[in-house]
Amino acid sequence: MDTNGSLALRFLGVGNAQAVELGSAAAVLERDGAPLLLIDCGQEALSAYLERYASVPMALFLTHAHLDHIGGLERLFYRVLFDAERRGRVKLHVAADLVPVLQQRIASYPSPLAEGGANFWDAFQLIPVDRGFWLAGFWFDVFAVRHHLPRTAFGIALRGSFLFSGDTRPIPELVAHHADGAELIAHDCGVQGNPSHTGLDDLMREYPANTRARMILYHYAGSDDRRVFAQAGLRVAIAGEAVALAPAMAAMQAATLAQHGGRVR
Repeated sequence: MDTNGSLALRFLGVGNAQAVELGSAAAVLERDGAPLLLIDCGQEALSAYLERYASVPMALFLTHAHLDHIGGLERLFYRVLFDAERRGRVKLHVAADLVPVLQQRIASYPSPLAEGGANFWDAFQLIPVDRGFWLAGFWFDVFAVRHHLPRTAFGIALRGSFLFSGDTRPIPELVAHHADGAELIAHDCGVQGNPSHTGLDDLMREYPANTRARMILYHYAGSDDRRVFAQAGLRVAIAGEAVALAPAMAAMQAATLAQHGGRVR
């Protein structure tokens, strides 16, 4: 598959669960300005996606099952189910550990259509993942992060281009493993940390300066947070902003393909 083209990561929303005015934390990987993968689907994120791209997302990755990250799925279900061209073709990449959680939180509602005849998953192509997944010729690494209970939240990385932490406490060992080059690192951060989220003090303590220099922070509480981060010399994501990415490393993509049992051509 052709993986040429310029890549960018566009932040549809950057707020935490209570910062509705900043939009649900979510991002889109774009290639040549076209959406390739939506990361998370909160209510505000889906609205922002539809407004920007004038169509439903055809591929999604969900980091975890808190409603500010999956609350748009029910509305997406209705949009897709009645679209004959897209029904059953929207790829929903979900860590295998999250599938039963999603089933309980959103898919088990009895008879999603009042007239019956449809299951929630009929609208999607559910793709359970473990170490990662292929999409459009790219291999995306998937890894468990530190948010609430073990293996309930996951980050994603495209080698050479970006790492998106999802909601998490500091994960320096995972960042070093999955983004050890020039990758942009989109990292959860608020001014004050807590048992489920990274705070500014955590970030400054756990990551070296050269790693922080590649970071862009999201999932914060408001404009006051942005000013605090800027004073600390840190870059902050703004809703609607697109950040140009380095090309995915072809050599690493080929090596990963071989590692996963494929054949390099």
